[in-house]
Formats: sequence, C-alpha cells, structure tokens
Amino acid sequence: MLRRWELEWFYQNPGGAGALFPDMWEHYVEPIPENERADMMGAYYKRLTSEDAGVLGKAARAWSVWEGATSYLRLNPDYVAKFREGAYAVAFARIECHYFVNKGFFRSDSQLLEDVGRIRKIPAVIVQGRYDVVCPMKSAWDLHRAWPEADLRIVPDAGHAAFEAGNTHELISATDRFAKSR
Repeated sequence: MLRRWELEWFYQNPGGAGALFPDMWEHYVEPIPENERADMMGAYYKRLTSEDAGVLGKAARAWSVWEGATSYLRLNPDYVAKFREGAYAVAFARIECHYFVNKGFFRSDSQLLEDVGRIRKIPAVIVQGRYDVVCPMKSAWDLHRAWPEADLRIVPDAGHAAFEAGNTHELISATDRFAKSR
C-alpha cells in the first residue's frame, strides 16, 4: 500500500471498495456511530485501543472481517473465519489501524515513490493481483512507472491475498529466481 489514496478508498469511502461490497461494508461500519463515520480510522482507533473488551472485540472483528472478506478474488469463507477469531482479530486490526493512523511511518503519503531512487538498484519483483481491492493495481502501476527496473507481475485472476494461487506462484517464482542468482 503506497498510502496516498488507498486508505480513503478502502476504509473510509462507501463509494470506494464499499461500492463493490455494500453488504460487507454495512458490517464494517456497523460498530461506528453515524456521527463518527467521517473519520473511520480515528473512530476505529479509539475502539481498538479501548480497555472495554466488548467494544474492542466488536471493532476488531468488524475491521478484520472487512479485510479478510475482500482479500480474495472470490470470497473464501475459510480464510474469513480466522478473522472472526477474537485474539487474531484484535492483533490484526490493532496493528493495521496503528500503522495507518501513523501514516505508515512515512514522512509523506508518496514517500516510496519520491525516494525510489534510493532503492532503484535493488533487484525487486512487484506482484499485484489485477482485482486487488484492498490495494488497487493503480498503486503497483505507479510504483512500476517510477521504478521500471523492478519486475512487475500482474496476476490476472487474483485479488489481494498472497495465498491465492496466482499470487503464491509469482511470489515463489520470484524467490526462486533470487535464490538462483546468488
């Protein structure tokens, strides 16, 4: 995630990823009162750092299930099930939300693109599912345009999850190529 507009698209705007998954979006926004929905990230952060286990658990499950349910090209119920589990949901949601409210610990939303010259000579492969709605392909494309030396692999039948067959294949293939080049 390059962070520029992706957080707005995925976590904030019902006209973004929520327009593709309105049924799941409804469950994602449910723990947040309407008067706080202008800042979903802030509203979730408040709940994900709550000492009230009920508030924390409800928010963590809603956040985690939203991402888990939208990560595969086709809904994978077995994958989503782990995002409903209390401890997993809490850890996953807290880590992600903390990272995002702290702007990914970047100095600007496009720092990776701005500083790509610093990593330009590092061999790299960018693996991107064509139908990734969590981190849409526009970001991988922008990174590829800024860093043409990196090998962009677009998986035509995949979403966000590294565990989708095409994404897994490309990640393993890239790892194998790097191992052979040593």
